[in-house]
Amino acid sequence: MILDVDNTLTEHGSQEVDDRVLRWLGEMRALGIRLVVLSNNRDRRVRPFAEKLGLDYIANGMKPLPSGIRRASARLGAPRDGIAVVGDQVFTDVLGGNLAGLRTILLEPISSEKGCFLRLKRRVEKSIKQ
Repeated sequence: MILDVDNTLTEHGSQEVDDRVLRWLGEMRALGIRLVVLSNNRDRRVRPFAEKLGLDYIANGMKPLPSGIRRASARLGAPRDGIAVVGDQVFTDVLGGNLAGLRTILLEPISSEKGCFLRLKRRVEKSIKQ
């Protein structure tokens, strides 16, 4: 699985991880599911978070462009039909996964957005999901 960070694994900008997310990550590992973090955020944001979880990561993923998703897929070493992109945004995570030819799993965001642009994007996403 290719996992987004902000509002998928933790609140936007946070380094803290909810116990439910930690349990889920443990369950995935116990099942032998390989995980890699892919974020559009910078290395200084993503690295400490991924290291805290013991996960490989790619920062500056440039989603929805498929190049970062393809790099993450290569790190997983699984066939394309065995990889899913998991995230909270239609226009980055889902669109990027679809452009790369992968399955996608859209989650509800962990928390509501505070920025004007992200709130507007959520409204557009909501109209698409209906």
